[in-house]
Amino acid sequence: MRLSISFFAVLLAAAGAIASQGWEVGVSKTVVQQPFYVAGWLVRTNNAEEAAGRGKIGELWQRFYAESLGATIPNRADSALTVVYSEYASDERGDYNYLLGARVTSIEHLPADMTYRKVQPGSYAVIETAVGQMPGVLQDSWRRIWKMSPADLGGKRAFVTDYEIYDERSANPQHAQVEIHVGLRPDAK
Repeated sequence: MRLSISFFAVLLAAAGAIASQGWEVGVSKTVVQQPFYVAGWLVRTNNAEEAAGRGKIGELWQRFYAESLGATIPNRADSALTVVYSEYASDERGDYNYLLGARVTSIEHLPADMTYRKVQPGSYAVIETAVGQMPGVLQDSWRRIWKMSPADLGGKRAFVTDYEIYDERSANPQHAQVEIHVGLRPDAK
């Protein structure tokens, strides 16, 4: 019993040392994604406005839950929520569209107040956030992504479509994990 307690203490100390050095998980894998559609609600924003507290993303999430908008999305392909970033003006410093919704099997017969975006086919770096409180773990991951080199990501960012998956791992906002898919350019690493 004494040995297992000591072993556990060593593991805890090692984990603390790793955390204190800021070691983080990078790209977990790169996938080749076939195109798919996400239907939902869209805002146009940028990271500077979001960071300054004048953004639109938080309000969109509040409305989404307050009005139970997820239940009104027809032709849902699964139970996860999906966010699509698209129509980038430039890079992470420019404006972009942010669509909160769900993957759908068809874009026909969408309600009038709903729109859709197509996730473009291609290679995507997959990054899982740490497990923790939302939106902090998500924001921390995006800040890390903005600093990643093409070598870290497995290629240069395309700034065409990126997307996030909110599945059962993000059901508890105090203990959530989100999967981020960052689109990569096909032409060069």
